[in-house]
Amino acid sequence: MLMARKKAAAQTSLSEMARAIRQCVEQGKVEFGANAGIKSALSGRAKLIVVASNCPADVMQDVSRFCQLSGVPKLVFEGTSVELGTVAGRPHPVSVLAVFDAGNSNILSFAKA
Repeated sequence: MLMARKKAAAQTSLSEMARAIRQCVEQGKVEFGANAGIKSALSGRAKLIVVASNCPADVMQDVSRFCQLSGVPKLVFEGTSVELGTVAGRPHPVSVLAVFDAGNSNILSFAKA
């Protein structure tokens, strides 16, 4: 019973996060791709970096390091890069998403520095 509640809570959280990402892409300002995400994290211009759970280890390490150095929060999307691309409305996998303006979404509330 307790496991079922935890699983339901995790799915609700994931669907809320997916909804927030979709709103952010539609109404805010974002850039897609590992190179853009790394540059944005390094420069500190982004308000949030979203990384897919199956992002390559070297990219994940670079993004994590640069986010920590510049103080940009990093959010790990619990789905794959294909799922992140689908949520973002893109016809291809997206491993890193840099958020510059959240628009009307609540994506920044999911962020942990």
